[in-house]
Amino acid sequence: MSEIKKQENGEPRVGVYICHCGGNISDHVDVEKVAEVIKDIPGVEVSHTNMFMCSDPGQELIQEDIKKGNINRVVVASCAPSLHELTFRGAISRAEMNPYLYEHANIREQDSWVHHGDPATAKAITLVAAAIAKARGLEPLEPIRVDAANHATIIGGGIAGLRAAVDLARSGIKVALVEKTPFLGGNASKLDRVFPTGEKAGDLITYLAKAVVKDPNITVSTCSEVTGFEGYIGNFKLTVTKTPPENDVVKGLPTGDFASFAGFYPGNSPTVAGEEILNTGVIIFATGFELYEPKQSEFGYKDNEEVMTLRQFIRAMADAPEDTGTLTVNGKKVRRVAMIHCVGSRQIPGIHEADENDYMNEYCSRTCCAATLQAALEVRDGYPDTQVLDFYRDIRTYGHNQEDYYDRASEQNVLFFRYEPEDSPVITRESGEYPLKITVRDKLTFNEEVEVGVDLVVLATGMKAKDITPLVEMMKLPVGSDKFLQEVHPKLRPVEMANGGILLAGTCQAPMDINESCNAAQAAAAKAAALLGKGYVELDPFVAKVDIDKCQGHGNCARECPEKAITLENGKADVNPALCTGCGMCVAVCPENGIDVQGWTLKEYEDMVDAIVKF
Repeated sequence: MSEIKKQENGEPRVGVYICHCGGNISDHVDVEKVAEVIKDIPGVEVSHTNMFMCSDPGQELIQEDIKKGNINRVVVASCAPSLHELTFRGAISRAEMNPYLYEHANIREQDSWVHHGDPATAKAITLVAAAIAKARGLEPLEPIRVDAANHATIIGGGIAGLRAAVDLARSGIKVALVEKTPFLGGNASKLDRVFPTGEKAGDLITYLAKAVVKDPNITVSTCSEVTGFEGYIGNFKLTVTKTPPENDVVKGLPTGDFASFAGFYPGNSPTVAGEEILNTGVIIFATGFELYEPKQSEFGYKDNEEVMTLRQFIRAMADAPEDTGTLTVNGKKVRRVAMIHCVGSRQIPGIHEADENDYMNEYCSRTCCAATLQAALEVRDGYPDTQVLDFYRDIRTYGHNQEDYYDRASEQNVLFFRYEPEDSPVITRESGEYPLKITVRDKLTFNEEVEVGVDLVVLATGMKAKDITPLVEMMKLPVGSDKFLQEVHPKLRPVEMANGGILLAGTCQAPMDINESCNAAQAAAAKAAALLGKGYVELDPFVAKVDIDKCQGHGNCARECPEKAITLENGKADVNPALCTGCGMCVAVCPENGIDVQGWTLKEYEDMVDAIVKF
């Protein structure tokens, strides 16, 4: 046993490290005073401050004290633990000390960002004192090792699902791809050319889908849905229900065909209904998105056949006769087309109408501006006699080189009109030269009211989260206020969900363009490969632990456990650590105090409360 390992079991010697956070903390908390006060707390051996504890020099400060034998417990007072707790555990581990002999005090979000002056400093002292009290009682823990099946299940056969499947298969991992429809390709199959590459969507889908269908490591199940779920990371058990397609026509499509508004047909739709059980190590959600459907009369939609969505317009252009020099849609010549941004995005209560569930899409869908400008450029390039009018609230071409779309559109005489949401364009039917008239108050001409006749109105509709409520409820998935699936952290863990072993790929997580969806899918595949590559996964040991001597077999814990992680074996509670999430519900209902959560024991809570009362 190393000297450091021996020290872990000795008398607690706590090292405390207080972060300035570049002024985020130290502008409101007197960190030097905090360090001075807490160094006199029994058990504290060292007390340091640092501008950025998460930096390499900050981490090295901790490691040096460990290697010198000065400390065997660590407390860092800094930002939220969700940001850097793992950072400091990693630093401690690299110094060969048990990473679970660590406690994190949040003195930024819980203090300096909400308090100022002396009250902020006083609260910081209290929070750090409580963390020290807990750290003194920490015991060395070991991660839980769980065998992992070398298998991944991807739910959704769109671009992101296909990309993730190809990458995982190339890593030697068996993949099951579960798609609800008879086709592969998802929303992308309903497009023509895609920005920013200008590739044909059908070519891109066919390339990926053929790679998926031909790969022996990948099994594709179309017309299939996940209807049952149990297990844990490394050992999930999924029930897949297969239903024959209602439309027999799809069975006649040759494998490899790309059908507009459908996708790549792999030719393996089930002929009879049935179920299949999948034993899988990780699950990747690639369920995609839904386009916002404009309401009746919204910008004249459904009242006028000359009003359509951007997706419909893109398909209409793809299906239009080539080399005529004249744009025709629905058999009618289009001399002037208007494009309206932010339809179903950035909705404002009191201005826009909520849906049947009283919900509004208040977020920006991100991709609509560039997609609209690309469509405008395609019109100007292919049909120079057709005039394009662009009505926008803000042009948000956020991606790499996407501002070029706006510059090129301006150079090619696309006319821009900027409107406020409370003065949105009004569409009326006319009997004159043009079938429709748009009336708008244009900010670019100092709020002058503009009236212009058009042959066609195109609505750039936003992205909505797909309704996958049964899966969300079955797997207890976290969902954001925008109804998209929620990652753990957008920067540090961008494709992971709080549920261990469940990952995100593409637009089920947020609005993305095709490049971003593919990048997210590759990141999810890489994370899945890293999880499964060793044949096992390691889980944090913050799980329930039963004191066999105190347990009387009442069974309250087993009945109340939301994860079904506790069973009664021979009259005693038995915990499956792979299923346990450490929620503590079992602790609350045990009348004998015979169960605790490792790393968050009742004794540690008592010590923290005592410290808070004292300071």
